[in-house]
Amino acid sequence: MYEEVISFIRSLFPGKNFIPLHAPRFLGREKEYVNAAIDSTFVSSVGEYVSRFEGMICEYTGARYAVATTSGTAALHAALMVAGVKDDDEVITQPLTFVATANAIAYCRAHPLFVDVDRDTMGLSADALAEFLARETEQASNVCINRRTRRRISACVPMHTFGHPCRIEEIAELCRKHNLSLIEDAAESLGSTRTGKQAGTFGLLGVYSFNGNKTITCGGGGVIVTDEKRLAEHAKHLTTTAKKPHPYLYEHDEVGYNYRMPNLNAALACAQLENLDLFLADKRKLASLYQKFFSTQSTIDFIAEPEGTTANYWLNTILLENRTARDLFLEASNNAGVQTRPAWTLLNQLEIYGRCQTDTLTNAIWLAERIANIPSSVRL
Repeated sequence: MYEEVISFIRSLFPGKNFIPLHAPRFLGREKEYVNAAIDSTFVSSVGEYVSRFEGMICEYTGARYAVATTSGTAALHAALMVAGVKDDDEVITQPLTFVATANAIAYCRAHPLFVDVDRDTMGLSADALAEFLARETEQASNVCINRRTRRRISACVPMHTFGHPCRIEEIAELCRKHNLSLIEDAAESLGSTRTGKQAGTFGLLGVYSFNGNKTITCGGGGVIVTDEKRLAEHAKHLTTTAKKPHPYLYEHDEVGYNYRMPNLNAALACAQLENLDLFLADKRKLASLYQKFFSTQSTIDFIAEPEGTTANYWLNTILLENRTARDLFLEASNNAGVQTRPAWTLLNQLEIYGRCQTDTLTNAIWLAERIANIPSSVRL
């Protein structure tokens, strides 16, 4: 069972006994830039490559400001803080996401609220969000209040799942109407667009990740993007241990975090970003081959980009008939040396977030039982 699928995947990655889910590719000036950073002796959070990388991110995404951080999780935590998320606030997000999305909310001592996703994008559903806000919230002095808990809902964090942009324009309008700060978890979606606009740039702030398994990587790293100068300056201050600028004195005016990206990582990130378009083109070719193959499989569906979007296809995703079929496929493929993975455990099903408020989560549950991610590395 599934021998034909496994054989096809192997044909796309010839000569490999083990095919990883997503491996990094270093094809450009990575060693040159890293060596230059080492030679400069500026290998920590001060150095020319940090500023260069932030400028390159602004140029690529169209955002006015960028603040490089140690990880996507650190970026999201800082973004939530500068957006004004406070102790005991609530933040709306989706259950079908990596745990870091909810963890960053919890770092702010706030409470995640889990709202359903759409089946086609796998990201936060604008319809479910509209229904939740109408049923569960009210406005008091331009503040969104949860009718059940009486807590303030201060922000909304949709995640562009596996690089597929969600219906972010509709979500942005709902956030505006209900006085919620929109912070996009675009950790997986650098290079993905909706109506020609980069995912991660529709909200007040957006964040990207450059972990080792992302489309481009610097080992570990993240970045915050925004068009608001005030927020960018606060994010940079907060992520630099909130140290007040001074040639030699150490004065700190709030509780800050050691979250700034080191120059050594930024050097690697600059070289990787120079090849992003090449990587994206290669990944789209791979996705096209998968889509054509799975169109011949009666019991497996390939998730393609919805109309009006361009996905980076960070991870290619298929849907099996049910949980049993998915588990059989995962077992068969991994036993054959082809690394595949299910979706994350829904966050509301984890003990740490099991008491969080949710809606029905109908689509999230349906998807989580069927999703399998298949090898998606750049093949250049």
